[in-house]
Amino acid sequence: MPNPPIIVIGGGPAGSCVSTLLARRGYPVVLLERERFPRAHVGESLLPASIPILEDLGALDAVQRAGFVVKRGATMVWGADREPWSWYFSETNASNPHSYQVWRAEFDAILLDNARRAGVDVREGCAATGVTFDDSGTAVAVQCGFAKLPARFVVDASGQGGLLARQLGLRQWDDFFRNLAVFAYYKGGERLPNRDEGNILIESQPNGWLWNIPLRDGWSSVGAVVDAETGQQGIRQIGPQRFLEAQIAAAPRTAGMLETAHLASGPEVVRDWSYRCKFLYGPGYILAGDAGCFIDPLFSSGVHLALTSATLAAAAVASSLADPDMAGPVGQVYQQLYYKEYGHFRELARLFYSSNRTADSYFWEARRLLDNDPSLTPRQSFIQAVAGQPPRGYERAVLSHGLAPVAFGHSVAAVEAERQYRQSEGLPTDACIRLADGVLLQRQPVLADGEFVWGYGLVTDGHPEGLPCSGLVARLLHGLGAGQVVVAAIDALCDGLEPAARRQVEQVATQALQILYVDGALDLAN
Repeated sequence: MPNPPIIVIGGGPAGSCVSTLLARRGYPVVLLERERFPRAHVGESLLPASIPILEDLGALDAVQRAGFVVKRGATMVWGADREPWSWYFSETNASNPHSYQVWRAEFDAILLDNARRAGVDVREGCAATGVTFDDSGTAVAVQCGFAKLPARFVVDASGQGGLLARQLGLRQWDDFFRNLAVFAYYKGGERLPNRDEGNILIESQPNGWLWNIPLRDGWSSVGAVVDAETGQQGIRQIGPQRFLEAQIAAAPRTAGMLETAHLASGPEVVRDWSYRCKFLYGPGYILAGDAGCFIDPLFSSGVHLALTSATLAAAAVASSLADPDMAGPVGQVYQQLYYKEYGHFRELARLFYSSNRTADSYFWEARRLLDNDPSLTPRQSFIQAVAGQPPRGYERAVLSHGLAPVAFGHSVAAVEAERQYRQSEGLPTDACIRLADGVLLQRQPVLADGEFVWGYGLVTDGHPEGLPCSGLVARLLHGLGAGQVVVAAIDALCDGLEPAARRQVEQVATQALQILYVDGALDLAN
């Protein structure tokens, strides 16, 4: 009897992406989407990090042909200086110096049609209502209407609806971001000048902040992010439209750009806000995109997190099905990788909120970080927000425009001074070295060419998920033990090699040890 299909719940970017990648691997995939596309959805501003994934999916050409507004960066009115300032992707991302401001209805339909072309059985108008588990706790079927569809594996990409999160009680709300958004679409407003014309404008004001996203054909997506309790009370008193208009009026730059515009659609209110599920995988199932995590939209991370998690989820599902013994460890690595990416945006937004000290209001006072904030040490905040992360194009720029907590600033200086010292001093070949305190080399699944394989990872502050190590580096680090002289460790690694191979291994090993020493993963042994 043939295996049942993999069932993907949800046809947004995460569901379309994971379905496409699994279908390409030859798995039968059924995608259940409760609505019929195109359907409206907020979250129009993309990051350049999504461009390579769209290209790999084979959807980038269609996105480019759609004529969406090109986004080269962002313009902000935030921090101590109330004049607008901009940052640009080209400053740190030469290969992808721009992204797009998309109509989500059209963009999501492009990705869903792309999944169909890959062989996915897309079923629109089919709302999944629950997942069935067998006696061992393994997901084995999905309820859809009166039908129970057997599943070889279940991918929950149901968005903020969070089918499995609600069924299993997984969702943990983030108390720091106690916000809601009210948003609408305007037509006929002004654009930012010159090279910034495609940028999103983000403007803080006493009650929170606003976004203004330029869309195709003269439309704009405009939203206000405010305190959840305050927003709900205001909306009850004067209605969502007047409430949104009041927030716009409190933001001079946004209000000026909308003077000639008229309300074309909306407003809508989004009340469910930042959260993380306490686990993202289990026997026979995995959560991807907003079904697993959702963070405040300050840095336009929604689609990026959806596509990134979906890519990882596809690799995790395929690897788990190919080698059932790997399923648990793969799920753990997937969860750590997704948490790390989510944590990057959370910490950056958290620090940026706390740095906006120009407004004397309840909203900003409630979102200030105290220097004795117990949730993360300043050093951990710095590492999660900036260090050990691929650049998104704004980390340093945004943090430099605010007034961050004093202890955080001290941590930045301390971490960078230590790195500069190690870089300048170098690692002497006669030094005795060991793994730094808290650093661990462990055997784990590592991602290679779209699938997980057994390998080794180095667990550090910047890489809690385990930084993948080559076999050569893993052998070198295994040999360190409680402490070993650099030259002796390299000699042991090269034992028995021919001279040419020995020189090559010596060079690679020396470079690896130097990098790990500068990053703080290695310390001098006493």
